[in-house]
Amino acid sequence: MNPSYRSLRVWQRNRDVFFKLWRSEVPGFFAEPILILLAMGFGLGTYVALDEGQRYIEFIAPGIIAAYAMFSASFECTYGSFIRMKYQKTYDSIIATPLSIDDVSAGEIFWGTTRSILTACVILVIIAAFGLVESPWALLVIPLAALAGLMFSSIALFFTSVVPAIYSFNYYYTLFITPMFFLGDVFFPVDTLPPVLQHIAWIAPLTPVANLMRSVVTGSPGEGAWWGLGVIAGYIAVFFPLSLLMMKRRLLR
Repeated sequence: MNPSYRSLRVWQRNRDVFFKLWRSEVPGFFAEPILILLAMGFGLGTYVALDEGQRYIEFIAPGIIAAYAMFSASFECTYGSFIRMKYQKTYDSIIATPLSIDDVSAGEIFWGTTRSILTACVILVIIAAFGLVESPWALLVIPLAALAGLMFSSIALFFTSVVPAIYSFNYYYTLFITPMFFLGDVFFPVDTLPPVLQHIAWIAPLTPVANLMRSVVTGSPGEGAWWGLGVIAGYIAVFFPLSLLMMKRRLLR
C-alpha cells in the first residue's frame, strides 16, 4: 500500500465532476438539514426539556452537522465509488495511466473527506443563521469534519470493496448508518440510553464526532469528550489502510 501525490488527480477529477453537477446537488445541502432542524428542533423540541435550560434545538444542531458530515462521506464512498468502479469503469481507465490502485482509493477517500467538510460548513452557516452558534470555537467544526470525513470515507470504501452488488449497501445503511443517526448523540444524550446501549454508542464512530461538535459549537470545548479523538484516530488507522488493501484485491481479481 503506497498511495502517492498522484491521488490528488483522482480528487481533482471528482471535484471537476462535482462542479459540473453542483446545481443539482446544492439544494440537497440545504433542504434536508433545514427540514430536520425545523421538524425536530421546533416540533419535537416543544415537548423536550433538557438540563440547565438548554433548548432542544441547541442540542441537536451540532449533532446534525456531525450526522450529515457522515452521510456525505458515506454516500460518496459507497454508491458514488461503486458506480465509478463497476458501471462507469472509471477506475479501469485511471489505472491505465501512471496512477496506481492505491492512488485511486486514496483519492476517493480524500474526496469523500472534502464532501464531508463542505457539508459541515454549509450546515454551520445554516445553524448560525438560526442564532445557534455561540462561540468562535465553532470554527473547529472544520477540522473535526475533516477527521470525521476521513474516518467515514475509509469505512465506506472498505465496505464498497467487499460488496457483491450495489443493493448490498442497504445492509450498510440499515444496520450501521441509520442506528448511529438515531443513537449516536445526535437527537438524545447518550447518558439517557440504557447502559448496554451507552457502551455501544460510545464506541460507535458517530458519537465522539457529535460530542466534539457540540462542545465547540456551544463554546464549551472543555466539556467535550476529547478522548473521542483517539476513537476517531483508531478507526482511521484501521480502515484507511484496510480499504486500500481490499480495493486492490477487488480491482485485481
